[in-house]
Amino acid sequence: MIAKPLLKAATSWIAIVAFTAACATTPSAPIAAQPAGAPTVAEAQSFVDNAERQLAAMSERESRIAWVYSTYINYDTEWLQQRSDSEGTQARVRLASQAARYQSLDLPADLRRKVDLLRLSLTLPAPQREGAADELAEHNAHMGSLYSTSRIDYQGRQVTLDELESLMGTERNPARLAEMWTKWHDTARPMRGDYEQMVRIANEGARELGYPNVGDYWLSNYDMPPEQMEREVERLWGQMQPFYEQLHCYVRQRLNARYGDAVQPETGPIRADLLGNMWAQEWGNIADIVGPPTRGGYDLTHLLEQQHYDARRLTETGERFYTSLGLAELPDTFWQRSQLTRPRDRDVVCHASAWDLDSRDDIRIKMCIQIDADNFQTVHHELGHNYYQRAYQNQPYLFQNGANDGFHEAIGDFVALNTTPEYLVQIGLLRRNQVPPAAADNALLMRQALDKIAFLPFAISVDQWRWRVFRGQIQPADYNTAWWQLRRQYQGITPPGGERPADAFDPGAKYHIANNVPYLRYFLARVLQFQFYEAACRQAGWQGPLHRCTVYGNEEVGRRFNAMLEMGQSHPWPDALEAFTGTRQMDGSAMVHYFQPLMTYLEEQNRGQQCGW
Repeated sequence: MIAKPLLKAATSWIAIVAFTAACATTPSAPIAAQPAGAPTVAEAQSFVDNAERQLAAMSERESRIAWVYSTYINYDTEWLQQRSDSEGTQARVRLASQAARYQSLDLPADLRRKVDLLRLSLTLPAPQREGAADELAEHNAHMGSLYSTSRIDYQGRQVTLDELESLMGTERNPARLAEMWTKWHDTARPMRGDYEQMVRIANEGARELGYPNVGDYWLSNYDMPPEQMEREVERLWGQMQPFYEQLHCYVRQRLNARYGDAVQPETGPIRADLLGNMWAQEWGNIADIVGPPTRGGYDLTHLLEQQHYDARRLTETGERFYTSLGLAELPDTFWQRSQLTRPRDRDVVCHASAWDLDSRDDIRIKMCIQIDADNFQTVHHELGHNYYQRAYQNQPYLFQNGANDGFHEAIGDFVALNTTPEYLVQIGLLRRNQVPPAAADNALLMRQALDKIAFLPFAISVDQWRWRVFRGQIQPADYNTAWWQLRRQYQGITPPGGERPADAFDPGAKYHIANNVPYLRYFLARVLQFQFYEAACRQAGWQGPLHRCTVYGNEEVGRRFNAMLEMGQSHPWPDALEAFTGTRQMDGSAMVHYFQPLMTYLEEQNRGQQCGW
């Protein structure tokens, strides 16, 4: 996940006090009133230039506050975060409203793009009426803090979410899985009222900017009309849906064989808590149950533990992949200021994120790293954000972003696809004689499919729910019921114990709902990462099966890759896609090519089964 930039971390409570005092005396610069008369191109250029200067300064201040809040959660830092969110939202709403003045002008391409990006620069637009931005910020901060500070009672002690995530991946007792799952989802119930008010306020703000609701506002940020983007999502999902249905069918029969009909029936939806993940979004943690048997395989978590990896070494390994492509090493400040492990003395936001501090070289990640295969992948992913941020640092402020939000998420995932057995050999984690034989490919592909393919319908259902909530198609009384209807429709899963209470708020048990992070980017990233990967392997002249390819150490691929990254958001995303892949359309065919051997295996295994739900 990408986070806003900041300048530097507060390293003590003295620093926090000094920082707080400084914030109180450095309010956002006032935004000039719009000139009278008909707008001109020169006026539009002046407006955009001033807006970029102001936004750059605001972003640094806001991000410093956000970092302190995320790494020192308490009453005071939550107060700072609320105030920062409110002031920043008000300023951006005014800029977005003023940008609309220049919509009808015939502007140069770069200027036109900046005006459009200004209008779409908010995640949740507040209306301009007095107090609205403060109210919106208060609701958002409350939801975010509740999520990050919640714990559950489990086995006689208080357990945090990051520990729960590990336990969900290793526990095989269905009663304990149901207990952890249910207790965590119940922590989100108090968010329901905040979420309802957030929707009301943000929709009012979207209408002031000329959009019918926040859902359409989000969908307008993809260089095409909202309805066209929705169709594009369904087209891409259609390319992979047959594969997911086969995967679902196979996993269900393996869970039925493990647990029996009383826990997991052999037909219908799959019980969500049995899938190795709190949100049933990725299923790789149950590969030991459902994966095809193989000889000569390896356990990456065990390899990391065997070689005594710690959080620093894990991160350094991720960095070396990028430097092997010819990219620069991370700056010293990265190592001095990143949060790599959970502090013992305070609450923090453990959800992994990457931060650009000053739009130059002050970059860092914030994680609570566990030494396991998942975190090995996550580190490679988060560093992808940092290297993207560094690559586009010379672009104007409004172009310092991914070509679309899916690009930003796809960069690190593309690199993580390269962490094949051959890569593990090259970095010394795996011995040559431990490389699985070709006969083990279905097991390797299954592990990937349980994460990559299983994730797709989850990603769609998250934002399908939000788009419908913002459009008023789902009313507050139906929040939870509609959530599970969509999860069943797209994913074919059901909560443990049957129906969930209608007055629960299970969507809020997911970070991106509680913190209002649009989720379509992750679906697009799943598609784009395979396009990037296939293009890179083609450039490298790879001749073997696509899923065995790694471009580790290929500086020519790195040169072309970095050229795409340097474009930032300066052009419509099809231009950036074409620069690296040679195509202008997002396409799931690379994903199909990657997994085709496994698809054949699944169809054979599912013969005679009643698939679907």
